[in-house]
Formats: sequence, C-alpha cells, structure tokens
Amino acid sequence: MADFSGRVVILTGATGGFGRAAARTFSDAGASLVLSDLHGEPLDRLAAELGGTVRTIAGDISDPALSERLVETALTDFGRLDIVVNNAGIVHDMAPLPKTPVDVARRIIDVDLMGVFYALRAQLPALEQRFRETGEVGVIVNVASVAGVVGAPMLSVYAAAKHGVVGLTKSAALEYARRGVRVNALCPSFARTPMAEEFLDKAGRDRDTAEAALVQAIPMRRLAEVDEVIAGLIFLADPASSFVTGQTLQIDGGLSAA
Repeated sequence: MADFSGRVVILTGATGGFGRAAARTFSDAGASLVLSDLHGEPLDRLAAELGGTVRTIAGDISDPALSERLVETALTDFGRLDIVVNNAGIVHDMAPLPKTPVDVARRIIDVDLMGVFYALRAQLPALEQRFRETGEVGVIVNVASVAGVVGAPMLSVYAAAKHGVVGLTKSAALEYARRGVRVNALCPSFARTPMAEEFLDKAGRDRDTAEAALVQAIPMRRLAEVDEVIAGLIFLADPASSFVTGQTLQIDGGLSAA
C-alpha cells in the first residue's frame, strides 16, 4: 500500500461507495482528511469510524463556496494540501435523450460537471502555491466514468457531464504540468456501490436480470468491485506516479477497448 503519512487529502462524495472506501484507504495509510458530502450526519459517522485526523464539511458541490471552504479548511487546520479526490456525483434514471427531463439534466450538469469546475478553480491555485513554496507536487484525481470516454445510451446527460470532466482534467493537466500539479481522471464502469444498487432497483425488473443487462456490454460480464476501483485511484494519487498526468484510467472490465 502507498504511504500517505503526513499528507492532507480532500475527498468529496465521502459517504458513497467509492468515497467511504477511499477515505478508509487514505486514513489507514496515514493521511489527514477533509471530507465532504451532502449531509452532515453520515459524514460524522464516517469520521467516527475512521478515528484518525478528520474534518468534515457538509454541503452541495454545485455551490462554489463549498469547494473554497474545503481548501480553506485544509490549509487552516492542517497547514497544507497535497491530494484532492473530486468524487461527488449523481446519475439520472435511464431514459432516451428526448425523454430526459430538463430539470434533471440541469441538476446532473450542475453537480457532475460544474461541481468539478468549481472544485478545480479553488484547488489548483492552492496546490500551485504550495509547489512554488516547497517544490512539492500536488495531485488531483477527478472521478469521472467510462461514460466520459465512450457513449452511454439512455444516460446521455450523465455521459455528457462526464465527458466534460475528462475535458476539464486534460486541460487542467496541460495548464499545470510545469506548475506542480498532476491532474488525472478515474473512469470506472458500474461498480457494486449503493448508487449502482439503487440504479438496479429502479430498472423495473428483478435484480439478477437487471444486473445481467447492465453488464452486457462489459467483456468481463460483471460489475467492478469497489476495491478494484480504489486500487486505481490510489495509483493515480500515489506520489510515486510522478510522471502520470492528463490521463484517463479506465477500470471497466474491457468495455472501452471494444
């Protein structure tokens, strides 16, 4: 396991499937954490479970003030910021593009795309400043989706938002390649998370049939396990991956290779 002792990590979407697993992994590896999600109670429970040095801030990632508060908290309470995982996101119900409600589409864009934009606006200057002062390179991992690199029928707006996240990632990586910040995107397919379970429950068929249909396009014919995705996230966040920037890491059972 990578050693994150002394590192300070901001993690959004901290109480979801990927978020909880990432928080535990970073905490077990010695990091101090600034965790965020929409509701405070689950955050507080997670912080109590982790036990290490943790700060929590509840809020909506589509509010730019939240990202600013997260960075300020890291710098004020811990004196530094090393790694950011922009993980907060939502998905809409499967529907043909013309039948996707306008208000749903706007909410998806506000959270999944604009939320990452607001986060990067707050995080990049802080990480660049630290690099100028100490020479230490900062890391940003944007959790996108395999739907950010291939089409996603019936999930058009979600795919559009995640394609946007990949575009932000590559652009920021180019802007900051010589300014001390590595920026990469993690692009998993559906994994066995609470969000995926809820998605399957809404599919209108029994669970096994719904899951079989969901994984039909995946060459491995299964969902990812959360730990498999977190392994990729840790690779991107690890200081040892010092020459990796502007990349999309697809953890998708071969889906994007087709």
